[in-house]
Amino acid sequence: MSRLYEYQGKEALSRVGVAVPEGIIARTPDEARAAAARIGKPVAVKAQVWATGRYHAGGIKFAADPDEAFRAAAEILETTIKGYTARQVLVEEKLDIAAEYYAAVIVDGSVAVKAPVLVFSSEGGTGIEEIAKRRPDSIVTYVIDPLTEMSESDLAAQMRTVLTAADHFDRLVAAVYGLYRFFMEFDCSSAEINPLVATRDGMVYAADCHVTIDDNSVFRHPEFEIDVPRDMDREPTELEQLAWRNIEEQDYRGTGYFAQMITDFKDDEIYVGFHGIGGGGSMLGAAALLARGMKIANYADTSGDPPASKVYRVVKTIFSQPISAYVLAGACLANQEQWYHAFAIVKALREELANRPGFPVVILLAGNKEEESMAIMREGLRDLDIRLELYGRDYIYRSDYIGERAEVLITEYLNEQKAG
Repeated sequence: MSRLYEYQGKEALSRVGVAVPEGIIARTPDEARAAAARIGKPVAVKAQVWATGRYHAGGIKFAADPDEAFRAAAEILETTIKGYTARQVLVEEKLDIAAEYYAAVIVDGSVAVKAPVLVFSSEGGTGIEEIAKRRPDSIVTYVIDPLTEMSESDLAAQMRTVLTAADHFDRLVAAVYGLYRFFMEFDCSSAEINPLVATRDGMVYAADCHVTIDDNSVFRHPEFEIDVPRDMDREPTELEQLAWRNIEEQDYRGTGYFAQMITDFKDDEIYVGFHGIGGGGSMLGAAALLARGMKIANYADTSGDPPASKVYRVVKTIFSQPISAYVLAGACLANQEQWYHAFAIVKALREELANRPGFPVVILLAGNKEEESMAIMREGLRDLDIRLELYGRDYIYRSDYIGERAEVLITEYLNEQKAG
Protein backbone atom coordinates (compact mmCIF):
# COMPACT_ATOMS: atom_id res chain seq x y z
CA MET A 1 0.00 0.00 0.00
CA SER A 2 1.56 3.27 -1.11
CA ARG A 3 0.66 6.32 0.91
CA LEU A 4 -0.36 9.71 -0.42
CA TYR A 5 0.25 13.01 1.28
CA GLU A 6 -2.80 15.01 2.31
CA TYR A 7 -2.41 17.50 -0.55
CA GLN A 8 -2.17 14.68 -3.12
CA GLY A 9 -5.29 13.01 -1.76
CA LYS A 10 -7.22 16.28 -1.80
CA GLU A 11 -6.19 17.08 -5.36
CA ALA A 12 -7.48 13.66 -6.45
CA LEU A 13 -10.68 13.94 -4.39
CA SER A 14 -11.48 17.25 -6.05
CA ARG A 15 -11.32 15.54 -9.45
CA VAL A 16 -14.33 13.37 -8.54
CA GLY A 17 -16.31 16.31 -7.20
CA VAL A 18 -15.51 16.23 -3.47
CA ALA A 19 -15.09 19.82 -2.24
CA VAL A 20 -11.76 20.59 -0.55
CA PRO A 21 -10.50 23.83 1.01
CA GLU A 22 -8.49 26.11 -1.26
CA GLY A 23 -4.87 25.17 -0.64
CA ILE A 24 -1.35 25.64 -1.97
CA ILE A 25 1.71 23.49 -1.24
CA ALA A 26 4.80 25.34 0.07
CA ARG A 27 8.35 24.17 0.70
CA THR A 28 9.80 27.34 2.24
CA PRO A 29 8.44 30.00 4.62
CA ASP A 30 8.53 32.54 1.76
CA GLU A 31 6.39 30.24 -0.38
CA ALA A 32 3.97 29.85 2.57
CA ARG A 33 3.66 33.63 2.89
CA ALA A 34 2.98 33.96 -0.83
CA ALA A 35 0.40 31.17 -0.66
CA ALA A 36 -1.44 32.84 2.21
CA ALA A 37 -1.45 36.15 0.34
CA ARG A 38 -2.91 34.45 -2.72
CA ILE A 39 -5.65 32.75 -0.68
CA GLY A 40 -6.44 36.12 0.92
CA LYS A 41 -8.01 34.93 4.18
CA PRO A 42 -6.94 33.23 7.46
CA VAL A 43 -5.21 29.94 6.77
CA ALA A 44 -4.10 26.68 8.33
CA VAL A 45 -0.46 25.71 7.80
CA LYS A 46 -0.24 21.92 7.85
CA ALA A 47 2.84 19.69 7.86
CA GLN A 48 2.69 17.17 5.02
CA VAL A 49 3.76 14.01 6.82
CA TRP A 50 2.30 10.50 7.01
CA ALA A 51 0.89 10.90 10.51
CA THR A 52 -2.40 11.51 12.25
CA GLY A 53 -2.83 13.79 15.25
CA ARG A 54 -0.59 16.46 13.72
CA TYR A 55 -2.24 19.37 15.53
CA HIS A 56 -1.34 18.17 19.01
CA ALA A 57 2.19 17.36 17.77
CA GLY A 58 2.72 20.93 16.54
CA GLY A 59 2.26 20.07 12.90
CA ILE A 60 -0.75 22.30 12.25
CA LYS A 61 -0.78 26.02 13.01
CA PHE A 62 -3.24 28.77 12.15
CA ALA A 63 -2.32 32.12 10.68
CA ALA A 64 -4.41 35.28 10.34
CA ASP A 65 -2.21 36.88 7.67
CA PRO A 66 0.73 36.09 5.35
CA ASP A 67 3.38 37.10 7.89
CA GLU A 68 1.93 34.71 10.45
CA ALA A 69 1.88 32.01 7.78
CA PHE A 70 5.60 32.66 7.18
CA ARG A 71 6.34 32.22 10.88
CA ALA A 72 4.16 29.12 11.16
CA ALA A 73 5.89 27.48 8.21
CA ALA A 74 9.31 28.39 9.63
CA GLU A 75 8.36 26.63 12.89
CA ILE A 76 7.12 23.49 11.10
CA LEU A 77 9.47 22.92 8.17
CA GLU A 78 12.44 20.59 8.74
CA THR A 79 11.14 19.68 12.21
CA THR A 80 10.18 16.17 13.27
CA ILE A 81 6.45 15.56 13.58
CA LYS A 82 5.63 12.19 15.18
CA GLY A 83 8.84 10.72 13.76
CA TYR A 84 8.57 12.28 10.29
CA THR A 85 10.52 15.22 8.89
CA ALA A 86 8.24 17.94 7.53
CA ARG A 87 9.69 19.05 4.18
CA GLN A 88 6.57 20.76 2.87
CA VAL A 89 3.42 22.35 4.25
CA LEU A 90 -0.08 22.76 2.87
CA VAL A 91 -1.34 26.31 3.26
CA GLU A 92 -5.11 26.25 3.00
CA GLU A 93 -8.08 28.39 3.89
CA LYS A 94 -9.30 28.12 7.47
CA LEU A 95 -12.85 26.76 7.55
CA ASP A 96 -15.68 28.01 9.75
CA ILE A 97 -16.73 24.58 10.97
CA ALA A 98 -20.23 23.84 12.23
CA ALA A 99 -20.09 20.02 12.42
CA GLU A 100 -17.58 17.21 11.91
CA TYR A 101 -18.11 13.71 10.50
CA TYR A 102 -16.00 10.71 9.58
CA ALA A 103 -16.05 8.72 6.34
CA ALA A 104 -13.83 5.97 4.97
CA VAL A 105 -13.78 3.14 2.45
CA ILE A 106 -11.36 0.38 3.37
CA VAL A 107 -10.56 -3.01 1.88
CA ASP A 108 -11.39 -5.69 4.43
CA GLY A 109 -9.28 -8.69 3.45
CA SER A 110 -10.61 -10.99 6.15
CA VAL A 111 -11.98 -14.37 5.10
CA ALA A 112 -15.47 -13.38 6.23
CA VAL A 113 -15.60 -10.20 4.11
CA LYS A 114 -13.04 -9.86 1.31
CA ALA A 115 -14.64 -6.67 0.03
CA PRO A 116 -14.56 -2.88 0.39
CA VAL A 117 -16.30 -1.62 3.51
CA LEU A 118 -17.74 1.87 3.88
CA VAL A 119 -17.64 3.40 7.35
CA PHE A 120 -19.52 6.59 8.27
CA SER A 121 -19.81 8.28 11.66
CA SER A 122 -21.97 11.19 12.70
CA GLU A 123 -18.99 12.30 14.81
CA GLY A 124 -15.55 13.09 13.41
CA GLY A 125 -12.19 14.51 14.33
CA THR A 126 -9.29 12.72 15.96
CA GLY A 127 -9.78 9.51 17.87
CA ILE A 128 -12.34 7.67 15.72
CA GLU A 129 -11.50 4.51 17.67
CA GLU A 130 -12.52 6.25 20.89
CA ILE A 131 -15.73 7.48 19.26
CA ALA A 132 -16.54 3.89 18.30
CA LYS A 133 -16.14 2.80 21.91
CA ARG A 134 -18.01 5.74 23.39
CA ARG A 135 -20.84 5.98 20.86
CA PRO A 136 -21.15 2.84 18.74
CA ASP A 137 -24.62 4.03 17.68
CA SER A 138 -22.97 6.90 15.79
CA ILE A 139 -21.23 4.58 13.31
CA VAL A 140 -22.55 2.58 10.38
CA THR A 141 -20.55 0.07 8.36
CA TYR A 142 -21.64 -1.19 4.97
CA VAL A 143 -20.04 -4.03 3.04
CA ILE A 144 -19.93 -3.13 -0.65
CA ASP A 145 -20.50 -5.95 -3.10
CA PRO A 146 -17.57 -5.59 -5.54
CA LEU A 147 -19.71 -7.00 -8.36
CA THR A 148 -22.80 -4.79 -8.00
CA GLU A 149 -21.02 -1.86 -6.32
CA MET A 150 -23.01 0.79 -4.40
CA SER A 151 -25.58 3.36 -5.48
CA GLU A 152 -25.98 6.81 -3.98
CA SER A 153 -29.46 5.87 -2.75
CA ASP A 154 -28.02 2.80 -0.97
CA LEU A 155 -25.51 5.06 0.72
CA ALA A 156 -28.16 7.61 1.77
CA ALA A 157 -30.25 4.85 3.36
CA GLN A 158 -27.24 3.68 5.38
CA MET A 159 -26.29 7.18 6.51
CA ARG A 160 -29.84 7.94 7.68
CA THR A 161 -29.50 5.21 10.31
CA VAL A 162 -26.98 7.36 12.23
CA LEU A 163 -27.80 10.84 10.96
CA THR A 164 -31.52 11.42 11.19
CA ALA A 165 -31.51 15.18 10.58
CA ALA A 166 -29.04 17.57 9.01
CA ASP A 167 -29.63 20.63 6.82
CA HIS A 168 -26.67 19.56 4.69
CA PHE A 169 -27.59 15.85 4.47
CA ASP A 170 -27.68 15.75 0.67
CA ARG A 171 -24.28 17.41 0.43
CA LEU A 172 -22.90 14.92 2.97
CA VAL A 173 -24.20 12.00 0.95
CA ALA A 174 -22.70 13.45 -2.22
CA ALA A 175 -19.32 13.91 -0.53
CA VAL A 176 -19.24 10.38 0.90
CA TYR A 177 -20.34 8.95 -2.44
CA GLY A 178 -17.57 10.95 -4.05
CA LEU A 179 -15.15 9.34 -1.62
CA TYR A 180 -16.42 5.93 -2.75
CA ARG A 181 -15.96 6.85 -6.42
CA PHE A 182 -12.47 8.11 -5.60
CA PHE A 183 -11.68 4.80 -3.85
CA MET A 184 -12.73 2.85 -6.92
CA GLU A 185 -11.21 5.06 -9.61
CA PHE A 186 -7.83 5.51 -7.93
CA ASP A 187 -7.28 1.86 -6.95
CA CYS A 188 -7.24 2.61 -3.23
CA SER A 189 -6.58 0.19 -0.41
CA SER A 190 -8.05 2.73 2.00
CA ALA A 191 -9.47 6.23 1.64
CA GLU A 192 -10.41 8.22 4.73
CA ILE A 193 -11.79 11.71 5.24
CA ASN A 194 -11.45 12.80 8.85
CA PRO A 195 -12.91 15.18 9.49
CA LEU A 196 -15.52 15.59 6.81
CA VAL A 197 -16.91 18.98 7.83
CA ALA A 198 -20.01 21.07 7.30
CA THR A 199 -19.37 24.82 7.49
CA ARG A 200 -21.74 27.41 8.87
CA ASP A 201 -22.77 28.41 5.37
CA GLY A 202 -23.97 24.83 4.70
CA MET A 203 -21.06 23.64 2.54
CA VAL A 204 -19.33 20.25 3.03
CA TYR A 205 -15.56 19.83 2.68
CA ALA A 206 -12.92 17.16 3.10
CA ALA A 207 -10.89 18.95 5.76
CA ASP A 208 -8.28 16.19 5.98
CA CYS A 209 -7.70 12.87 4.26
CA HIS A 210 -5.53 9.76 4.54
CA VAL A 211 -5.14 7.60 1.45
CA THR A 212 -3.23 4.48 0.45
CA ILE A 213 -3.33 2.97 -3.02
CA ASP A 214 -2.59 -0.57 -4.13
CA ASP A 215 1.12 -0.97 -4.89
CA ASN A 216 0.34 -2.81 -8.12
CA SER A 217 -1.64 0.15 -9.46
CA VAL A 218 1.06 2.80 -9.00
CA PHE A 219 2.00 2.69 -12.68
CA ARG A 220 -1.55 3.82 -13.49
CA HIS A 221 -1.12 7.00 -11.43
CA PRO A 222 2.10 8.78 -12.41
CA GLU A 223 0.62 12.04 -11.12
CA PHE A 224 1.33 10.91 -7.56
CA GLU A 225 5.09 10.62 -8.30
CA ILE A 226 5.52 7.58 -6.05
CA ASP A 227 9.18 6.59 -6.23
CA VAL A 228 8.88 3.24 -4.48
CA PRO A 229 5.44 1.54 -4.53
CA ARG A 230 5.60 -0.09 -1.14
CA ASP A 231 3.92 0.15 2.24
CA MET A 232 6.39 2.23 4.24
CA ASP A 233 5.90 4.55 7.19
CA ARG A 234 8.57 6.93 5.89
CA GLU A 235 9.91 8.26 2.62
CA PRO A 236 12.23 5.80 0.82
CA THR A 237 15.97 6.30 1.21
CA GLU A 238 18.21 6.97 -1.77
CA LEU A 239 19.44 3.37 -1.62
CA GLU A 240 15.86 2.03 -1.57
CA GLN A 241 14.97 4.16 -4.57
CA LEU A 242 18.07 2.90 -6.39
CA ALA A 243 17.27 -0.70 -5.44
CA TRP A 244 13.70 -0.36 -6.74
CA ARG A 245 14.86 1.03 -10.08
CA ASN A 246 17.70 -1.47 -10.52
CA ILE A 247 16.02 -4.61 -9.17
CA GLU A 248 12.24 -4.56 -9.33
CA GLU A 249 10.80 -1.77 -11.45
CA GLN A 250 11.25 -3.47 -14.82
CA ASP A 251 11.74 -7.07 -13.68
CA TYR A 252 8.64 -8.88 -12.45
CA ARG A 253 10.25 -12.31 -12.24
CA GLY A 254 9.96 -13.31 -8.60
CA THR A 255 10.64 -11.03 -5.64
CA GLY A 256 13.66 -8.80 -5.21
CA TYR A 257 12.61 -6.82 -2.15
CA PHE A 258 15.05 -4.52 -0.37
CA ALA A 259 14.37 -2.19 2.56
CA GLN A 260 16.77 -0.51 4.94
CA MET A 261 16.17 -1.11 8.63
CA ILE A 262 18.83 1.46 9.57
CA THR A 263 19.40 4.73 7.75
CA ASP A 264 21.81 6.41 10.16
CA PHE A 265 24.92 4.23 10.29
CA LYS A 266 27.38 4.90 13.12
CA ASP A 267 31.09 4.15 12.96
CA ASP A 268 31.14 2.40 16.34
CA GLU A 269 28.26 0.00 15.58
CA ILE A 270 28.30 -3.41 13.88
CA TYR A 271 25.73 -4.11 11.16
CA VAL A 272 24.65 -7.34 9.52
CA GLY A 273 23.43 -7.49 5.93
CA PHE A 274 20.31 -9.65 6.17
CA HIS A 275 18.89 -11.65 3.27
CA GLY A 276 15.78 -13.81 3.59
CA ILE A 277 13.76 -16.13 1.40
CA GLY A 278 10.08 -15.96 2.29
CA GLY A 279 8.52 -14.25 5.26
CA GLY A 280 7.96 -16.25 8.43
CA GLY A 281 11.13 -18.32 8.47
CA SER A 282 13.22 -15.29 7.58
CA MET A 283 11.72 -13.37 10.47
CA LEU A 284 12.86 -16.11 12.84
CA GLY A 285 16.37 -15.71 11.49
CA ALA A 286 16.27 -11.95 11.94
CA ALA A 287 14.92 -12.35 15.48
CA ALA A 288 17.80 -14.69 16.33
CA LEU A 289 20.30 -12.03 15.29
CA LEU A 290 18.51 -9.24 17.13
CA ALA A 291 18.28 -11.36 20.29
CA ARG A 292 22.09 -11.45 20.34
CA GLY A 293 22.42 -7.69 20.14
CA MET A 294 23.30 -7.54 16.45
CA LYS A 295 21.93 -4.71 14.33
CA ILE A 296 20.32 -5.57 11.01
CA ALA A 297 21.15 -3.05 8.31
CA ASN A 298 18.41 -4.15 5.94
CA TYR A 299 15.75 -6.69 5.16
CA ALA A 300 15.88 -8.32 1.72
CA ASP A 301 13.70 -11.06 0.26
CA THR A 302 14.24 -13.14 -2.88
CA SER A 303 11.32 -15.56 -2.85
CA GLY A 304 8.99 -16.38 -5.73
CA ASP A 305 11.67 -17.96 -7.94
CA PRO A 306 13.63 -14.91 -9.14
CA PRO A 307 16.38 -15.39 -11.73
CA ALA A 308 20.03 -15.35 -10.74
CA SER A 309 20.47 -11.84 -12.16
CA LYS A 310 17.82 -10.46 -9.80
CA VAL A 311 19.24 -12.25 -6.75
CA TYR A 312 22.69 -10.96 -7.70
CA ARG A 313 21.45 -7.36 -7.75
CA VAL A 314 19.87 -7.80 -4.33
CA VAL A 315 23.10 -9.16 -2.81
CA LYS A 316 25.12 -6.35 -4.39
CA THR A 317 22.70 -3.81 -2.90
CA ILE A 318 23.10 -5.36 0.55
CA PHE A 319 26.87 -4.98 0.26
CA SER A 320 26.56 -1.31 -0.67
CA GLN A 321 25.97 -0.70 3.06
CA PRO A 322 28.69 -0.62 5.77
CA ILE A 323 28.14 -4.21 6.95
CA SER A 324 30.41 -6.57 8.86
CA ALA A 325 28.61 -9.83 8.02
CA TYR A 326 26.23 -11.32 5.49
CA VAL A 327 23.52 -13.74 6.64
CA LEU A 328 21.13 -15.54 4.31
CA ALA A 329 18.23 -17.03 6.29
CA GLY A 330 16.36 -19.15 3.78
CA ALA A 331 14.55 -20.94 6.57
CA CYS A 332 11.93 -22.62 4.38
CA LEU A 333 11.71 -25.44 1.87
CA ALA A 334 11.38 -22.99 -0.99
CA ASN A 335 9.54 -24.19 -4.08
CA GLN A 336 12.11 -22.66 -6.41
CA GLU A 337 15.32 -23.76 -8.10
CA GLN A 338 17.86 -22.69 -5.49
CA TRP A 339 20.87 -23.02 -7.73
CA TYR A 340 19.95 -19.64 -9.17
CA HIS A 341 20.61 -18.26 -5.70
CA ALA A 342 23.88 -20.18 -5.52
CA PHE A 343 25.21 -18.79 -8.81
CA ALA A 344 24.18 -15.24 -7.86
CA ILE A 345 25.72 -15.46 -4.39
CA VAL A 346 29.01 -16.80 -5.71
CA LYS A 347 29.34 -14.02 -8.28
CA ALA A 348 28.41 -11.25 -5.81
CA LEU A 349 30.63 -12.51 -2.97
CA ARG A 350 33.62 -12.98 -5.24
CA GLU A 351 33.28 -9.37 -6.33
CA GLU A 352 32.61 -7.92 -2.87
CA LEU A 353 34.89 -9.98 -0.63
CA ALA A 354 38.07 -10.48 -2.66
CA ASN A 355 39.83 -7.92 -0.45
CA ARG A 356 38.01 -8.48 2.85
CA PRO A 357 39.76 -11.48 4.41
CA GLY A 358 37.89 -13.31 7.14
CA PHE A 359 34.53 -11.68 6.39
CA PRO A 360 31.68 -13.69 8.03
CA VAL A 361 29.15 -15.35 5.69
CA VAL A 362 26.42 -17.62 7.06
CA ILE A 363 24.05 -19.17 4.52
CA LEU A 364 20.97 -21.29 5.18
CA LEU A 365 19.51 -22.46 1.88
CA ALA A 366 16.92 -25.21 1.46
CA GLY A 367 14.59 -26.35 -1.29
CA ASN A 368 14.75 -27.61 -4.85
CA LYS A 369 18.30 -28.33 -6.11
CA GLU A 370 19.60 -27.87 -2.58
CA GLU A 371 22.52 -30.29 -2.89
CA GLU A 372 23.54 -28.87 -6.25
CA SER A 373 23.35 -25.35 -4.81
CA MET A 374 25.61 -26.27 -1.90
CA ALA A 375 28.12 -27.78 -4.32
CA ILE A 376 28.08 -24.64 -6.47
CA MET A 377 28.76 -22.39 -3.47
CA ARG A 378 31.46 -24.60 -1.97
CA GLU A 379 33.31 -24.82 -5.27
CA GLY A 380 32.76 -21.21 -6.27
CA LEU A 381 33.90 -19.79 -2.93
CA ARG A 382 36.54 -22.31 -1.86
CA ASP A 383 39.51 -20.09 -2.69
CA LEU A 384 37.94 -16.96 -1.17
CA ASP A 385 39.46 -16.03 2.20
CA ILE A 386 36.23 -15.65 4.17
CA ARG A 387 34.52 -17.25 7.16
CA LEU A 388 31.90 -19.28 5.30
CA GLU A 389 29.35 -21.65 6.80
CA LEU A 390 26.64 -23.36 4.74
CA TYR A 391 23.51 -24.99 6.16
CA GLY A 392 20.69 -26.90 4.47
CA ARG A 393 17.20 -28.16 5.30
CA ASP A 394 18.25 -29.82 8.53
CA TYR A 395 18.59 -26.34 10.03
CA ILE A 396 15.39 -24.62 8.92
CA TYR A 397 13.96 -24.93 12.46
CA ARG A 398 17.24 -24.04 14.15
CA SER A 399 17.31 -20.29 13.70
CA ASP A 400 18.88 -19.82 17.14
CA TYR A 401 21.82 -21.94 16.07
CA ILE A 402 22.23 -19.87 12.89
CA GLY A 403 22.20 -16.72 15.02
CA GLU A 404 24.74 -18.25 17.40
CA ARG A 405 27.12 -19.15 14.57
CA ALA A 406 26.81 -15.67 13.08
CA GLU A 407 27.66 -14.14 16.44
CA VAL A 408 30.75 -16.35 16.84
CA LEU A 409 32.06 -15.58 13.35
CA ILE A 410 31.45 -11.85 13.72
CA THR A 411 33.26 -11.78 17.05
CA GLU A 412 36.25 -13.61 15.56
CA TYR A 413 36.28 -11.26 12.57
CA LEU A 414 36.13 -8.10 14.66
CA ASN A 415 38.85 -9.31 17.03
CA GLU A 416 41.00 -10.09 14.02
CA GLN A 417 40.36 -6.62 12.63
CA LYS A 418 41.37 -4.99 15.92
CA ALA A 419 44.51 -7.11 16.21
CA GLY A 420 45.52 -6.33 12.63
